[in-house]
Amino acid sequence: MNISNSISEKTPPHGGDVYHLARTLGLDLSELLDFSANINPLGFPPGIVAAVEQALGEIVHYPDRRCLELKQDLADYHRLSPEQILVGNGSTELIYLVARALKPKKALIVAPAFSEYEHALQAAEVPVAFQVTTEAQSFTLDAPLDPQGADLVFLAHPASPSGALLQPDLLLETAARLDDEGVFLLLDEAFVDFVEEASFKTHLARFPRVLLLRSFTKFFAIPGMRLGYVLAAPELISRLAALQEPWSVNTLAQAMGRACLADLDYMARSRDLVRQEQEYLLEGLSSLPGLQPFPSAVNYLLVKLTRPDFTAASLQKALLSKRIVIRDASNFRGLDERFFRVAVRARAENQRLLEALGHFLR
Repeated sequence: MNISNSISEKTPPHGGDVYHLARTLGLDLSELLDFSANINPLGFPPGIVAAVEQALGEIVHYPDRRCLELKQDLADYHRLSPEQILVGNGSTELIYLVARALKPKKALIVAPAFSEYEHALQAAEVPVAFQVTTEAQSFTLDAPLDPQGADLVFLAHPASPSGALLQPDLLLETAARLDDEGVFLLLDEAFVDFVEEASFKTHLARFPRVLLLRSFTKFFAIPGMRLGYVLAAPELISRLAALQEPWSVNTLAQAMGRACLADLDYMARSRDLVRQEQEYLLEGLSSLPGLQPFPSAVNYLLVKLTRPDFTAASLQKALLSKRIVIRDASNFRGLDERFFRVAVRARAENQRLLEALGHFLR
């Protein structure tokens, strides 16, 4: 079978859609090496297994709809109060909840960005504007943000898909400006666990209109369980909770979340591994002809193709012949057919990616 010619549907809007690819290619899921989804290469914390086994006896009851034990663990971990936390069925559920609960007259998205911001706002019938950042800006803000008449702003920190961190002073200045103008700021920190010291959470008490979106998916490697949370002022949390569907977070997911937060050794090993492998992968990509990778603070790298005979889509199809999946980033607003993104994985897997890229690019 010619794998390169067997993709019959357009690239999915997200990375990580390996089920779609496996079905399309007639492969078993285990045959694909997935660099399109940015998941911790260590896998999930080992304590999850025992936590799930212990929680199985509780699934004869409805879940704790308030997630009180998990919220207390999160409060202890982040040094906040439980009243500043709302747990949800993945961060995506919470994006839609924010759009629905705040129902702004106009929203602004700093792009390139996660497509579900726009989809959530459209579902809530909110007009959307975009501030598109450029390659020269590392695809994130390099000056205080003008809300352009919006009363809700979506901003990723670290940026997605570039992985760049905002300068702390710039982020503070932006938050202060938006607060002065009565604008809500949703700061997406889905990947900040890899650089926890960069989280805006230490400033949360100063900004009653800031919402920090956090996720267990990426750092703790449990995307299949759907678990995320929002950090914000208690009044804002109450406003969101009033419109959240009941029992959206199941019992096993809550148990998994508590097990994740208890494993500090896993967290330290994850940060060390990702830092080492990200440096290795960045150096390897930089050495290949026709590739320009962008420095990143987290577990993924945005790469630009600088030769005319390849596009991200054609390179993606070529790599599928070696059962390797990359993320075609051309459908991010502000990017084009030259851009793709890869996750940082374990050394042997990163080597396999570099060897495959070298085979095609040389």
